[in-house]
Amino acid sequence: MKNYLVKQLYRSLFYPLLFLALVWLVFYIQNLRADHLTQLGVLPREARGLAGILLSVFIHNDFSHIASNSIPLLVLGLMLFFFYRKIAVPAFIWIWLISGLWLWIGGRNNAQHPTYHIGASTLVYGLATFLFFSGVFRRHLQLMAASAMVVFMYGGIMWGIFPLKTEISWEGHLFGSLAGVLVAFNYREEGPQRRRYDWENETDELELLQEEALPDLAEESGEAPIQLEDNRITGYQIRYLYKEEKGEDKSPSSSDKSG
Repeated sequence: MKNYLVKQLYRSLFYPLLFLALVWLVFYIQNLRADHLTQLGVLPREARGLAGILLSVFIHNDFSHIASNSIPLLVLGLMLFFFYRKIAVPAFIWIWLISGLWLWIGGRNNAQHPTYHIGASTLVYGLATFLFFSGVFRRHLQLMAASAMVVFMYGGIMWGIFPLKTEISWEGHLFGSLAGVLVAFNYREEGPQRRRYDWENETDELELLQEEALPDLAEESGEAPIQLEDNRITGYQIRYLYKEEKGEDKSPSSSDKSG
């Protein structure tokens, strides 16, 4: 069991590390050229800014900028591929594309001074909300524990979705967060699911049998059909038969109850 978990951790680290290596490679090339490559960022509502939907996550302003995004990308990426291995790649790509597109549509831009939005923080916010809401939507105990871990480690970053600092692309944070929620909702029926216990299945089967069989029994006996509400019996009839004794006639009596 221990060896299996170690192997899973190594496998889960592969794609986040690969992506992070590309981010740092671009940053290294950028420094060699003494060019910030800002023009490859998202320029909202401008045709030349469309390339930024794909490329902006690789562009960072300085060392502190890229460093602040690197560890959250690695940790959240590890959690994504560890807990949601089968849907991790498409979920990551959709968060990336949707957040970039929404940022291009709704981000700030100044006609006199073009405003480029750069950085991988859109992915950080998208992964954080995806991991949190995926556990909530699935009502899966272990995945909800992962959701709690995300809140504990990165809950404070959610202040970044508000326009508190104009020099920060809070729109990227906001649209990244919304993209994470949307993707989590879309994939809620795929990947790991809450365990369904036998008693739950038996209850569903019993209710289905009641729905199908009870009306037929009522027709055969000539009695009024039993009313069902939310798959539960709300009216029923109890008959008592008394043993005949000396001096008494055998006669059935009945009483009705409504539940």
